[in-house]
Amino acid sequence: MPTADSSLVTAEKALSTMRAAVYKGVSVVAVESIPVPEIGRGEVLIRVESCGICPTDLKKISYNLLPGPRVFGHETAGVIAAVGAGVTQYAAGDRVIVFHHIPCGECFYCGRKLYAQCPVYKKVGVTAGYEPAGGGFSQYVRVMDWIVERGIEKIPAGVSFDAASFVEPVNTCLKGMRQVDPQPGDVVAILGQGPVGLIFTMMAAQLGVRLVTTDTFETRRALARKFGAHESFDPRDTAFERTIKEMTEGRGADVVIVAASAKGIVEQAAAISRPGARILLFAQTSHQERIEVSGADICMGERTLCGSYSASVDLQAESAEMVFSGILPVEELVSHRYPLSEIHQGMERALHPDAESLKIIVQPQR
Repeated sequence: MPTADSSLVTAEKALSTMRAAVYKGVSVVAVESIPVPEIGRGEVLIRVESCGICPTDLKKISYNLLPGPRVFGHETAGVIAAVGAGVTQYAAGDRVIVFHHIPCGECFYCGRKLYAQCPVYKKVGVTAGYEPAGGGFSQYVRVMDWIVERGIEKIPAGVSFDAASFVEPVNTCLKGMRQVDPQPGDVVAILGQGPVGLIFTMMAAQLGVRLVTTDTFETRRALARKFGAHESFDPRDTAFERTIKEMTEGRGADVVIVAASAKGIVEQAAAISRPGARILLFAQTSHQERIEVSGADICMGERTLCGSYSASVDLQAESAEMVFSGILPVEELVSHRYPLSEIHQGMERALHPDAESLKIIVQPQR
Protein backbone atom coordinates (compact mmCIF):
# COMPACT_ATOMS: atom_id res chain seq x y z
CA MET A 1 0.00 0.00 0.00
CA PRO A 2 1.52 3.34 -0.92
CA THR A 3 2.18 5.68 1.96
CA ALA A 4 3.83 8.96 2.71
CA ASP A 5 5.00 7.57 6.07
CA SER A 6 8.05 5.30 6.22
CA SER A 7 6.93 4.02 9.64
CA LEU A 8 3.76 2.43 8.27
CA VAL A 9 2.98 -0.99 9.79
CA THR A 10 0.89 -3.33 7.65
CA ALA A 11 -1.02 -6.54 8.32
CA GLU A 12 -1.18 -7.83 4.76
CA LYS A 13 0.50 -7.75 1.41
CA ALA A 14 0.78 -4.28 -0.11
CA LEU A 15 -1.80 -3.31 -2.71
CA SER A 16 -1.85 -0.29 -4.95
CA THR A 17 -5.44 -0.35 -6.21
CA MET A 18 -8.84 -1.35 -4.89
CA ARG A 19 -12.47 -1.49 -5.96
CA ALA A 20 -14.83 1.29 -4.93
CA ALA A 21 -18.34 2.49 -5.75
CA VAL A 22 -17.61 6.04 -6.88
CA TYR A 23 -20.36 8.64 -6.98
CA LYS A 24 -19.73 10.55 -10.20
CA GLY A 25 -22.48 13.16 -9.89
CA VAL A 26 -25.96 13.36 -11.49
CA SER A 27 -27.05 10.28 -9.48
CA VAL A 28 -24.45 8.05 -11.13
CA VAL A 29 -22.45 5.50 -9.10
CA ALA A 30 -19.79 3.41 -10.84
CA VAL A 31 -17.82 0.49 -9.41
CA GLU A 32 -14.26 1.01 -10.58
CA SER A 33 -10.61 0.59 -9.67
CA ILE A 34 -9.03 3.50 -7.76
CA PRO A 35 -5.82 3.89 -5.74
CA VAL A 36 -5.73 2.58 -2.20
CA PRO A 37 -5.67 5.77 -0.08
CA GLU A 38 -2.35 6.76 1.42
CA ILE A 39 -2.13 7.31 5.17
CA GLY A 40 0.15 9.53 7.17
CA ARG A 41 1.21 10.08 10.75
CA GLY A 42 -1.53 9.37 13.29
CA GLU A 43 -3.77 7.73 10.68
CA VAL A 44 -4.89 4.16 10.00
CA LEU A 45 -6.04 2.19 6.98
CA ILE A 46 -9.05 -0.09 7.43
CA ARG A 47 -9.95 -3.02 5.21
CA VAL A 48 -13.73 -2.72 4.98
CA GLU A 49 -15.63 -5.95 5.64
CA SER A 50 -19.18 -4.61 6.07
CA CYS A 51 -20.86 -1.28 5.44
CA GLY A 52 -24.57 -0.58 5.82
CA ILE A 53 -26.45 1.39 3.20
CA CYS A 54 -27.86 4.46 4.96
CA PRO A 55 -30.84 6.44 3.63
CA THR A 56 -28.89 9.66 4.22
CA ASP A 57 -26.25 8.66 1.68
CA LEU A 58 -28.95 7.58 -0.76
CA LYS A 59 -30.58 11.01 -0.48
CA LYS A 60 -27.25 12.69 -1.26
CA ILE A 61 -26.93 10.51 -4.36
CA SER A 62 -30.55 10.70 -5.51
CA TYR A 63 -30.88 14.46 -5.05
CA ASN A 64 -27.29 15.24 -6.12
CA LEU A 65 -26.76 17.17 -2.92
CA LEU A 66 -22.95 17.06 -3.20
CA PRO A 67 -20.62 17.21 -6.20
CA GLY A 68 -18.70 14.13 -7.33
CA PRO A 69 -16.45 12.30 -7.38
CA ARG A 70 -16.61 10.87 -3.87
CA VAL A 71 -17.19 7.51 -2.20
CA PHE A 72 -20.06 7.29 0.28
CA GLY A 73 -20.73 4.74 3.03
CA HIS A 74 -20.24 5.46 6.72
CA GLU A 75 -21.61 2.48 8.70
CA THR A 76 -18.21 0.84 8.48
CA ALA A 77 -16.73 -2.23 10.15
CA GLY A 78 -13.49 -3.93 9.21
CA VAL A 79 -9.89 -4.77 10.07
CA ILE A 80 -7.00 -2.37 10.52
CA ALA A 81 -4.69 -3.09 7.61
CA ALA A 82 -2.00 -0.52 8.39
CA VAL A 83 -1.13 2.10 10.99
CA GLY A 84 0.88 5.27 10.60
CA ALA A 85 3.65 6.56 12.84
CA GLY A 86 2.52 7.61 16.28
CA VAL A 87 -0.49 5.28 16.43
CA THR A 88 -0.15 3.22 19.61
CA GLN A 89 -3.72 2.43 20.67
CA TYR A 90 -4.44 0.28 17.60
CA ALA A 91 -2.47 -2.31 15.68
CA ALA A 92 -2.67 -3.95 12.31
CA GLY A 93 -5.12 -6.84 12.59
CA ASP A 94 -7.50 -5.16 15.08
CA ARG A 95 -11.20 -5.60 14.25
CA VAL A 96 -12.89 -2.18 14.51
CA ILE A 97 -15.77 0.08 13.67
CA VAL A 98 -15.17 3.71 12.78
CA PHE A 99 -17.23 6.88 13.11
CA HIS A 100 -16.75 9.33 10.25
CA HIS A 101 -17.58 12.42 12.34
CA ILE A 102 -15.94 13.46 15.63
CA PRO A 103 -16.39 16.98 17.13
CA CYS A 104 -13.66 19.31 18.32
CA GLY A 105 -14.97 19.43 21.90
CA GLU A 106 -14.10 23.11 22.30
CA CYS A 107 -16.41 25.26 20.16
CA PHE A 108 -19.69 27.04 20.95
CA TYR A 109 -21.79 24.04 19.84
CA CYS A 110 -19.66 21.42 21.58
CA GLY A 111 -20.05 23.40 24.79
CA ARG A 112 -23.79 22.85 24.43
CA LYS A 113 -23.39 19.19 23.34
CA LEU A 114 -24.78 20.02 19.89
CA TYR A 115 -21.98 18.04 18.32
CA ALA A 116 -23.56 17.65 14.89
CA GLN A 117 -23.40 21.44 14.49
CA CYS A 118 -19.67 21.62 15.28
CA PRO A 119 -17.60 22.76 12.26
CA VAL A 120 -15.03 20.01 12.90
CA TYR A 121 -17.79 17.41 13.22
CA LYS A 122 -19.12 18.46 9.84
CA LYS A 123 -15.67 17.80 8.37
CA VAL A 124 -15.67 14.11 7.39
CA GLY A 125 -12.55 12.31 8.60
CA VAL A 126 -12.84 8.98 6.77
CA THR A 127 -12.24 8.62 3.04
CA ALA A 128 -11.57 6.16 0.25
CA GLY A 129 -10.10 8.97 -1.83
CA TYR A 130 -11.51 12.09 -3.46
CA GLU A 131 -13.50 14.46 -1.21
CA PRO A 132 -13.97 12.69 2.16
CA ALA A 133 -17.48 11.19 2.36
CA GLY A 134 -17.18 8.12 4.59
CA GLY A 135 -15.70 5.83 1.97
CA GLY A 136 -17.25 2.59 3.24
CA PHE A 137 -18.44 1.55 -0.21
CA SER A 138 -14.86 0.57 -1.02
CA GLN A 139 -12.35 -2.08 -0.02
CA TYR A 140 -10.18 0.25 2.09
CA VAL A 141 -10.64 3.54 3.90
CA ARG A 142 -8.20 6.05 5.31
CA VAL A 143 -9.05 7.24 8.84
CA MET A 144 -7.62 10.66 9.69
CA ASP A 145 -5.84 11.46 12.92
CA TRP A 146 -8.62 13.20 14.89
CA ILE A 147 -10.95 10.27 14.14
CA VAL A 148 -8.28 7.76 15.19
CA GLU A 149 -7.98 9.58 18.52
CA ARG A 150 -11.64 9.27 19.53
CA GLY A 151 -13.72 7.72 16.73
CA ILE A 152 -12.79 4.02 16.66
CA GLU A 153 -14.15 1.16 18.77
CA LYS A 154 -12.67 -2.35 18.83
CA ILE A 155 -15.02 -5.21 17.94
CA PRO A 156 -14.96 -8.05 20.49
CA ALA A 157 -14.37 -11.63 19.41
CA GLY A 158 -17.56 -13.38 18.36
CA VAL A 159 -19.29 -10.24 17.05
CA SER A 160 -19.81 -10.28 13.28
CA PHE A 161 -18.80 -7.37 11.07
CA ASP A 162 -22.42 -7.11 9.88
CA ALA A 163 -23.64 -6.64 13.45
CA ALA A 164 -20.80 -4.26 14.28
CA SER A 165 -21.70 -1.99 11.34
CA PHE A 166 -24.84 -1.02 13.29
CA VAL A 167 -22.92 0.85 16.01
CA GLU A 168 -23.18 4.22 14.23
CA PRO A 169 -26.93 4.03 13.47
CA VAL A 170 -27.62 2.71 16.98
CA ASN A 171 -25.76 5.74 18.35
CA THR A 172 -27.96 8.10 16.33
CA CYS A 173 -31.11 6.40 17.64
CA LEU A 174 -29.87 6.44 21.23
CA LYS A 175 -29.15 10.16 20.89
CA GLY A 176 -32.71 10.79 19.68
CA MET A 177 -34.19 8.58 22.38
CA ARG A 178 -32.36 10.50 25.11
CA GLN A 179 -33.69 13.75 23.70
CA VAL A 180 -37.37 12.79 24.07
CA ASP A 181 -36.64 10.79 27.25
CA PRO A 182 -39.54 8.28 27.49
CA GLN A 183 -40.43 7.32 31.06
CA PRO A 184 -41.76 3.98 32.35
CA GLY A 185 -45.49 3.82 31.73
CA ASP A 186 -45.43 6.40 28.92
CA VAL A 187 -47.31 5.60 25.74
CA VAL A 188 -44.79 5.85 22.92
CA ALA A 189 -45.68 5.78 19.23
CA ILE A 190 -42.98 5.10 16.63
CA LEU A 191 -44.01 5.94 13.08
CA GLY A 192 -42.11 3.83 10.57
CA GLN A 193 -40.56 0.41 11.16
CA GLY A 194 -37.70 0.33 8.73
CA PRO A 195 -34.29 -0.57 10.17
CA VAL A 196 -34.05 2.70 12.14
CA GLY A 197 -37.63 2.52 13.37
CA LEU A 198 -37.07 -1.04 14.55
CA ILE A 199 -33.91 0.01 16.41
CA PHE A 200 -36.01 2.64 18.19
CA THR A 201 -38.58 -0.08 18.95
CA MET A 202 -35.91 -2.36 20.45
CA MET A 203 -34.69 0.50 22.64
CA ALA A 204 -38.11 1.71 23.73
CA ALA A 205 -39.25 -1.80 24.64
CA GLN A 206 -36.50 -1.96 27.28
CA LEU A 207 -37.67 1.21 29.02
CA GLY A 208 -40.95 -0.06 30.43
CA VAL A 209 -43.11 2.04 28.10
CA ARG A 210 -46.34 1.07 26.37
CA LEU A 211 -45.34 0.92 22.75
CA VAL A 212 -47.36 1.24 19.53
CA THR A 213 -45.79 1.39 16.06
CA THR A 214 -46.82 1.81 12.44
CA ASP A 215 -45.61 0.62 9.07
CA THR A 216 -47.22 -0.13 5.72
CA PHE A 217 -45.58 -3.60 5.53
CA GLU A 218 -47.03 -6.39 7.66
CA THR A 219 -43.63 -8.12 7.79
CA ARG A 220 -42.20 -5.10 9.56
CA ARG A 221 -45.20 -4.81 11.86
CA ALA A 222 -44.65 -8.45 12.86
CA LEU A 223 -41.02 -7.69 13.69
CA ALA A 224 -42.10 -4.69 15.77
CA ARG A 225 -44.33 -6.96 17.85
CA LYS A 226 -41.48 -9.47 18.17
CA PHE A 227 -39.16 -6.75 19.45
CA GLY A 228 -41.61 -5.53 22.08
CA ALA A 229 -44.36 -3.37 20.54
CA HIS A 230 -47.74 -3.73 22.24
CA GLU A 231 -49.30 -3.45 18.80
CA SER A 232 -48.32 -2.37 15.31
CA PHE A 233 -50.67 -0.94 12.69
CA ASP A 234 -50.81 0.15 9.11
CA PRO A 235 -50.69 3.96 9.50
CA ARG A 236 -53.83 4.21 7.34
CA ASP A 237 -55.79 1.98 9.73
CA THR A 238 -58.18 4.03 11.88
CA ALA A 239 -57.62 1.47 14.64
CA PHE A 240 -54.16 3.01 15.20
CA GLU A 241 -55.39 6.37 16.47
CA ARG A 242 -58.28 4.72 18.29
CA THR A 243 -55.88 2.41 20.16
CA ILE A 244 -53.67 5.33 21.20
CA LYS A 245 -56.71 7.12 22.60
CA GLU A 246 -57.89 4.00 24.42
CA MET A 247 -54.46 3.48 26.00
CA THR A 248 -54.34 7.07 27.29
CA GLU A 249 -57.91 7.77 28.40
CA GLY A 250 -58.33 9.93 25.33
CA ARG A 251 -55.24 12.11 25.85
CA GLY A 252 -52.86 10.90 23.14
CA ALA A 253 -49.32 9.55 23.11
CA ASP A 254 -46.73 10.97 25.50
CA VAL A 255 -43.89 10.57 22.99
CA VAL A 256 -43.96 10.22 19.20
CA ILE A 257 -40.87 9.31 17.17
CA VAL A 258 -41.11 10.00 13.43
CA ALA A 259 -38.75 7.41 11.95
CA ALA A 260 -39.98 7.60 8.36
CA SER A 261 -40.47 10.28 5.75
CA ALA A 262 -43.89 10.42 4.12
CA LYS A 263 -46.46 13.04 3.25
CA GLY A 264 -48.60 13.91 6.29
CA ILE A 265 -46.59 11.85 8.77
CA VAL A 266 -45.63 14.81 11.00
CA GLU A 267 -49.22 16.03 10.97
CA GLN A 268 -50.27 12.54 12.09
CA ALA A 269 -47.66 12.65 14.86
CA ALA A 270 -49.21 15.83 16.21
CA ALA A 271 -52.74 14.42 15.88
CA ILE A 272 -52.03 11.30 17.95
CA SER A 273 -50.04 13.09 20.67
CA ARG A 274 -51.34 14.65 23.86
CA PRO A 275 -50.86 18.27 24.91
CA GLY A 276 -47.35 18.61 26.28
CA ALA A 277 -46.06 15.61 24.29
CA ARG A 278 -42.56 15.33 22.84
CA ILE A 279 -42.38 14.72 19.09
CA LEU A 280 -39.04 13.74 17.55
CA LEU A 281 -38.32 14.29 13.86
CA PHE A 282 -35.61 11.80 12.92
CA ALA A 283 -36.08 11.05 9.21
CA GLN A 284 -36.58 14.56 7.84
CA THR A 285 -33.03 15.05 6.51
CA SER A 286 -33.63 16.62 3.08
CA HIS A 287 -33.78 20.39 2.65
CA GLN A 288 -36.27 19.77 -0.14
CA GLU A 289 -38.74 18.18 2.27
CA ARG A 290 -41.49 20.35 3.72
CA ILE A 291 -43.78 19.59 6.66
CA GLU A 292 -47.04 21.17 7.71
CA VAL A 293 -48.53 21.18 11.19
CA SER A 294 -51.00 23.40 12.96
CA GLY A 295 -49.28 26.20 14.82
CA ALA A 296 -51.90 25.93 17.54
CA ASP A 297 -51.14 22.23 18.03
CA ILE A 298 -47.59 23.22 18.98
CA CYS A 299 -48.22 26.56 20.71
CA MET A 300 -51.55 26.12 22.46
CA GLY A 301 -51.00 22.37 22.85
CA GLU A 302 -47.59 23.04 24.42
CA ARG A 303 -46.01 20.22 22.45
CA THR A 304 -42.26 20.02 21.97
CA LEU A 305 -41.28 19.43 18.35
CA CYS A 306 -37.58 18.61 18.12
CA GLY A 307 -35.02 17.17 15.76
CA SER A 308 -32.08 14.85 16.25
CA TYR A 309 -29.38 14.20 13.67
CA SER A 310 -26.27 12.05 13.50
CA ALA A 311 -24.24 10.55 16.34
CA SER A 312 -23.01 11.78 19.72
CA VAL A 313 -19.44 11.13 20.82
CA ASP A 314 -20.73 11.02 24.41
CA LEU A 315 -22.78 7.92 23.53
CA GLN A 316 -20.14 6.17 21.44
CA ALA A 317 -18.99 3.56 23.96
CA GLU A 318 -22.54 2.96 25.20
CA SER A 319 -23.92 2.42 21.71
CA ALA A 320 -21.05 0.05 20.90
CA GLU A 321 -21.80 -1.96 24.03
CA MET A 322 -25.49 -2.17 23.14
CA VAL A 323 -24.55 -3.79 19.84
CA PHE A 324 -21.61 -5.91 20.98
CA SER A 325 -23.44 -7.32 24.02
CA GLY A 326 -26.42 -8.42 21.94
CA ILE A 327 -28.85 -6.34 24.03
CA LEU A 328 -30.13 -5.09 20.69
CA PRO A 329 -30.41 -8.03 18.23
CA VAL A 330 -29.54 -5.80 15.29
CA GLU A 331 -28.25 -8.52 12.99
CA GLU A 332 -31.84 -9.77 12.73
CA LEU A 333 -32.54 -6.58 10.77
CA VAL A 334 -30.21 -7.55 7.91
CA SER A 335 -32.28 -8.76 4.97
CA HIS A 336 -29.76 -8.61 2.13
CA ARG A 337 -25.99 -8.73 1.73
CA TYR A 338 -24.31 -7.70 -1.53
CA PRO A 339 -20.75 -7.75 -2.82
CA LEU A 340 -19.43 -4.39 -3.95
CA SER A 341 -19.91 -5.39 -7.60
CA GLU A 342 -23.67 -5.62 -6.95
CA ILE A 343 -24.05 -2.44 -4.90
CA HIS A 344 -26.48 -1.01 -7.46
CA GLN A 345 -28.93 -3.78 -6.61
CA GLY A 346 -28.51 -3.04 -2.93
CA MET A 347 -29.09 0.68 -3.43
CA GLU A 348 -32.17 -0.01 -5.51
CA ARG A 349 -33.61 -2.24 -2.79
CA ALA A 350 -32.87 0.37 -0.14
CA LEU A 351 -34.42 3.16 -2.25
CA HIS A 352 -37.52 1.10 -3.04
CA PRO A 353 -38.11 -1.18 -0.05
CA ASP A 354 -40.55 -4.04 -0.25
CA ALA A 355 -42.03 -6.46 2.26
CA GLU A 356 -38.86 -8.56 2.25
CA SER A 357 -36.22 -5.84 2.53
CA LEU A 358 -34.81 -4.23 5.65
CA LYS A 359 -31.16 -3.40 6.27
CA ILE A 360 -28.93 -3.77 3.24
CA ILE A 361 -25.24 -4.55 3.86
CA VAL A 362 -22.40 -4.17 1.37
CA GLN A 363 -19.47 -6.57 1.83
CA PRO A 364 -16.62 -5.09 -0.25
CA GLN A 365 -14.22 -8.02 0.10
CA ARG A 366 -16.58 -10.51 -1.58
